[in-house]
Amino acid sequence: MSAEELAADLREASEAGSSVRFRGAGSKFHWGAAAEGDATVISTAGLDRLVEHNEGDLTAVVDAGARLADMQSTFVSAGQMLALDPPGGDATIGGVVATADSGPLRHRYGTVRDLVVGMTVALSDGTVAKSGGKVIKNVAGYDLAKLFAGSYGTLGAILQVAVRLHPLPPRTATAVGVGDDPAALAAAAAELTHARLELQSLDVVWEDGRGAVMARLGGATAADPAAEVAAKLGRHDLDSRVEEDDQPLWDHARGTQRSEDGIVVRVSGVQDQTRTVLERARDLDARVVNRAAFGLSWITVRDGAQVDALRNALVPSPCVVLDAPAEQRESLDVWGPQDSGAVALMRRVRERFDPAGACAPGVLAGVG
Repeated sequence: MSAEELAADLREASEAGSSVRFRGAGSKFHWGAAAEGDATVISTAGLDRLVEHNEGDLTAVVDAGARLADMQSTFVSAGQMLALDPPGGDATIGGVVATADSGPLRHRYGTVRDLVVGMTVALSDGTVAKSGGKVIKNVAGYDLAKLFAGSYGTLGAILQVAVRLHPLPPRTATAVGVGDDPAALAAAAAELTHARLELQSLDVVWEDGRGAVMARLGGATAADPAAEVAAKLGRHDLDSRVEEDDQPLWDHARGTQRSEDGIVVRVSGVQDQTRTVLERARDLDARVVNRAAFGLSWITVRDGAQVDALRNALVPSPCVVLDAPAEQRESLDVWGPQDSGAVALMRRVRERFDPAGACAPGVLAGVG
């Protein structure tokens, strides 16, 4: 399928009064609230090319249906990387952007909105629109990349993205500090958050009554600064060490963001909330990965009552349900309490891009 064919299918469905859902690999297709009505599913599977790779400029243009893992393999061969590392090996570029998913590399390189510098989209009337470009610069008018990132397909279909790349570190090493005291773990993470360190990633994980602060460094001599960081962790009464073969640690941390049999709640909090998050996880026997510098956490619990307990304990931080077993998801309030001003703004943006209301109606709470 070409971009023009996808846009034509979208226009036909919209004109017929049908609602539409866009699907890449389907790894996050269930995220958000249940779509209203019987939606026509339009796949981006046919849009799977690496259109351009400009190695000298550290940019690339990628079709939305391309698998992130496949693109990473190509960039790695050139000593480069796209600094997006959410869990899920089958995830497509379009799906990652549409849900604004992220992984540990967010600590140093930022979010989807920081890494996507241009975008081509299809709107419900069949229009193909583009903003940005292959080089990193500001553009006039709508910044489609920032609007469509995290829109869950409610504004239109992402067809193609231009992304910025970064050099691949020659080596990495991770300082790890392990303990069972949420206060000590949070204090250690806070120190590293504000230290003058060029960390690749900084996560706090909690599972089975124990936690660990993990700080990853990159460079030809990554193990040396990692040892210094490990010493800082040790001063918080944590059992500290340096792992040079550290990829399994980060694969596990990323994997903690997803669950097939539990309920994963993403908490958008603040930096000094780490201790509270870990204490609640301890009390609920929950699993956590916390991106300490941003106050962003993924907490895996067992049932809806625990979701409510988290929301009560962490108010006013938004707590959004991502993964959940199908039999429990129907009874959950996926988005939780919403800010009326933010909802009103999202409605106005949606009316501008999809006046027919064809794209994923009901998926975003209160937006339509």
